[in-house]
Amino acid sequence: QVQLVESGGGLVQAGGSLRLSCAASGRTFSSHAVAWFRQAPGKEREFVAACTWSGFDTYYADSATGRFAISRDNAKNTVYLQMNSLNPEDTAVYYCAARRSLATSLSTDLKTYEYWGQGTQVTVSS
Repeated sequence: QVQLVESGGGLVQAGGSLRLSCAASGRTFSSHAVAWFRQAPGKEREFVAACTWSGFDTYYADSATGRFAISRDNAKNTVYLQMNSLNPEDTAVYYCAARRSLATSLSTDLKTYEYWGQGTQVTVSS
C-alpha cells in the first residue's frame, strides 16, 4: 500500500515557477512508477508527466515539454514536479499518482495508476 501527499501548490504570476512535492509512504515506493496529472475546472483529468521507478526515464505531455521537469528521490520517498514559465492555462489541481511497475515504459493513462494523492491547487494569474 502506498499513500501519497502533495504539497507546494499556490498562487503564482504568469511566467513564474513552482515546485510541487509528493511525499509517499510505504517501503515499496521505489518499485513504483509515478506520474503527475492535473484537472482544471470543468475539464477531465489529464496527464502531465511521468517517470519510471528509477527516475531515469521520463515522459511529458506536449503542454509540459520544455517547461516542467519530473524527478524523484527514492531515499526520501518523494517525487517532484518543477514547473517553470507558468501560464494561466496551467491553473488546475495537480495530482500525484503511482503504479507498481519496474518496466522502462511509461503510462499516460490515469486508469493504470493504483494510488493517488488528494491534490494540490496551482493558480496562475495573468
